[in-house]
Amino acid sequence: MESFEALIMGMVEHDAGHPKMIQHFLKVYEFARLIGKAEHLEEGLQFTLETAAVVHDIGILAAKKKYGSGAGKYQEKEGPAEAEKLLSGLGWPPAVIERVSYLVGHHHTYTDIDGADYQILVEADFLVNLLENESSPDAKKNAYERIFKTESGKNFFQLLYPEAV
Repeated sequence: MESFEALIMGMVEHDAGHPKMIQHFLKVYEFARLIGKAEHLEEGLQFTLETAAVVHDIGILAAKKKYGSGAGKYQEKEGPAEAEKLLSGLGWPPAVIERVSYLVGHHHTYTDIDGADYQILVEADFLVNLLENESSPDAKKNAYERIFKTESGKNFFQLLYPEAV
């Protein structure tokens, strides 16, 4: 049986020694969970979204080791295999693993977003990254205009960054 507590602990163990990475995925997970609930996602899609939010950056450490960089394009290359390994070991359903692997492999690609789970994952990651990266008001405004599509994501953005809207 799938357990989010086991998944979260698996990611904490995966990212051990990197508290910023752990705190990042926990924040993205919670924003994704809240946006998905507010957007009334179907239960299975919500489950997939929440899973993807927990593991979305699982490829960073492998990317740094292989390429010397955790840049988004490298995360997208290395993340799917890492996610599959963790999720398979925890007994996640194959269809969920397949979709989550796709999302992990595309979460820094902002074109051709195909599905509410993908859209919400990107929005949740932006909500957190804009603060963590100390983005300028112009960068925030640009992100809002380019990225945010869901009403709930827009609402969170406006509450977090009112100076940018």
